[in-house]
Amino acid sequence: MEHIRKAVERARGDHVAGPLKPQQSQYSDSIVDTESPHPAPAAAREISLNSDHLESNRIVAHDIRDFRSRSFDMLRTQILQSMDLRSWQLIGITSATAGCGKSVVATNLALSIARQPERAVLLVDLDLQKPQVANYLGLNCDKGILNVLAGRASLQDVLVQARIPNGQALVLACETPTANSSAWIASRAMDELLRVIKRDFKNWTVIFDLPPLLASDDAISILPRLDCAAFVVGAGTTTAEEIKECNRHLESAEVVRVILNKSEDTSAAYYYSYARPANAQRKKQNVAKDSRKPPSAKGVSRFFARSSKN
Repeated sequence: MEHIRKAVERARGDHVAGPLKPQQSQYSDSIVDTESPHPAPAAAREISLNSDHLESNRIVAHDIRDFRSRSFDMLRTQILQSMDLRSWQLIGITSATAGCGKSVVATNLALSIARQPERAVLLVDLDLQKPQVANYLGLNCDKGILNVLAGRASLQDVLVQARIPNGQALVLACETPTANSSAWIASRAMDELLRVIKRDFKNWTVIFDLPPLLASDDAISILPRLDCAAFVVGAGTTTAEEIKECNRHLESAEVVRVILNKSEDTSAAYYYSYARPANAQRKKQNVAKDSRKPPSAKGVSRFFARSSKN
């Protein structure tokens, strides 16, 4: 559990911001890179996102008035602080299996960053077998990343500028599911696309919605080419055995956050996988005596808390 343990320790050691205030920077004066984001290529399309559609898909971080967006704002601040201190640009969001909510987390994180006046964000759907970003945002996507990789379109041709009331995000969606995802992920075309993104999106935060780690070799293949990763644990979904197996696959990645999603305890933020609820009772039993059964939200918290001490 070494790599996930380090992520938990990093989360504990990083500065945690205080209460968020609308339209104010959440970052301290000690941040290394304070340059303004490099102007990105113009997007082919500009779309104003529909709030009702977003909320029907559990995308809430576009609305600062929605109390549910606060968890993603806190997550945003902590992840950006970790990335800024290391001058990192590219982050992948992954999980053990499908159904953990990684695409919801990635999309909400992107829209939360988009509300920051001095930040710029690009959201890339790299879950090529089961793309969800376009659906969650309500984008009609006939051209996307597969057209770019195949050389049928330029990056500028397929970028979508998604507008929300207090900001905007660029989106590189995946237009259709493909069974040939592993070949595309490992291709020279993908290497070239990553090179272009690093060059043309200087000082941007680039979020990649990755496939689940245990679904295929896609995420394992792309992680070494990204700066860091966040690992989404589905409370009541992800098992302890799956977490242990994923830990081996995360050896090539810098894991900046372990995110607890689908928690039934509303007092626990989505990403407080290392935190113990204030009113929790200490119990002597194991997190999950039967590792085949999904541990509860509190069980996942205790699992990570123990692993950080081992």
